[in-house]
Amino acid sequence: MEAKGSIPGSHDEHRVMFYGLSTCGWCRRTRRLLEELDVAFDFVYVDLIQGEEREKALEQVGRWNPATSFPTLVIDEEQAVIGYRPDQIKEALGL
Repeated sequence: MEAKGSIPGSHDEHRVMFYGLSTCGWCRRTRRLLEELDVAFDFVYVDLIQGEEREKALEQVGRWNPATSFPTLVIDEEQAVIGYRPDQIKEALGL
C-alpha cells in the first residue's frame, strides 16, 4: 500500500485531501466511497510515513480535527468531514 499519492477522477471541481490510517476500516470505506463517486483526491496514510513528514500531516489533520481521528477529509481547505459520513461527503462535494 502506498503511503501517499493522488487518485484521478472525473469529479475534480474540489481539492480533496484524504488523511487516513492503513489499518482503519472506516478509512477504507471512505476511500472506496470517493473512488466509487469518481472523485479526484490526494491521500496520505499517516501511519505509513515517518519523522517530519508525519508531524506535518498530523498538524494538518489537527487544524481541522483537534482529536486527530481518522479518516479526515479536507475539502478546498475550507471544510472537513470527520469519519465515514457518506451523506456529508456527498453534500460537501455537491454530488
